[in-house]
Amino acid sequence: MSDLEFENVDEAGGKMRPIAAGQVRKGGYVVIKGRPCKVSSLSVSKTGKHGHAKVNMTTYDIFTGKKLEDMCPSTHNMNEPVVERNDYTLIGIEDGYAHLMDEDGEVREDLTIPPETMGEEITAAFEDDKDVTCGVISALGHDQIMTFRFQ
Repeated sequence: MSDLEFENVDEAGGKMRPIAAGQVRKGGYVVIKGRPCKVSSLSVSKTGKHGHAKVNMTTYDIFTGKKLEDMCPSTHNMNEPVVERNDYTLIGIEDGYAHLMDEDGEVREDLTIPPETMGEEITAAFEDDKDVTCGVISALGHDQIMTFRFQ
């Protein structure tokens, strides 16, 4: 028997792992309708004599904030996305794209500056020569700037 660990990969190239619906907790992550979601509330309801307990979940898409609800028997498997958070230093802005550098000096230029207020605040802080750090969330093959701070 080998010590290899396998993770499921969906068509978007993101990583997921199976989790029993009964093991999902508030604040945890699940995939609903192909979207990575954070669980905001859940309840378990028992059905009739021969039925299974059902888990009712209210979740929010971690990238869009859209509310999604799901119900699943507690013994059935769901997918839990692997969600990663990384900090990058903002080194430039060009044509709406952020030029970001990680701790190892690797540069990425594929993320857009967030729209509306957050994007305006990031741009203003960068133009004022402040050191801006952007928090990037990654899940299911999608990366997005979600937070920032400056000094």
